[in-house]
Amino acid sequence: MAPGRAEQLPAASDAELRGLDAQIAALSGQVQALQQSCRQMEAGERPGSPSAVPAAARGHGLSGASLPELKDLSSSMTTSEMAKEIKELKRDCESYTEKLERMKSATNHVTPEEKEKVCSEQKLYCREWRRRKRMATELLDAILEGYPKSKKQFFVSPRSGLCGAGAVLSSTVLSPLCSCRRRSG
Repeated sequence: MAPGRAEQLPAASDAELRGLDAQIAALSGQVQALQQSCRQMEAGERPGSPSAVPAAARGHGLSGASLPELKDLSSSMTTSEMAKEIKELKRDCESYTEKLERMKSATNHVTPEEKEKVCSEQKLYCREWRRRKRMATELLDAILEGYPKSKKQFFVSPRSGLCGAGAVLSSTVLSPLCSCRRRSG
């Protein structure tokens, strides 16, 4: 077997080992004190009070800020991030301004009369489509009263005796042709 790394190091004396153990114990105490301070700050105790900040933490600048202040500072944007955000917003504003100017300068405006005419025609077609759909649904329901299978099988089955009439009705009359139905739901 090849010698390990520990075998290559010089042997430490008992005094050195005790000194290292003492350093470890002191640093462990500082870590525990800092962890306790963090827990107390998260719990909402006033960090400036002597009971809230242990001696080990006082030297690290934790005694001056409260928990809400720390949260505000850690969640706020830095100056460079703000400058970047401002540049993006200005770029967006410029693009929207250009788009608005293009829309204002367009010559193909629709007159209110044309718009009203198109809307009234659309309402008429939508009303007619609803009437036809209701009639087709009533017709299909009357046919399906005596049909031994399900409605779905009627639409798919070529042996329905209607040569796919169910499929034709469903694709033409019952399909959502009316744009007002698409807008509402």
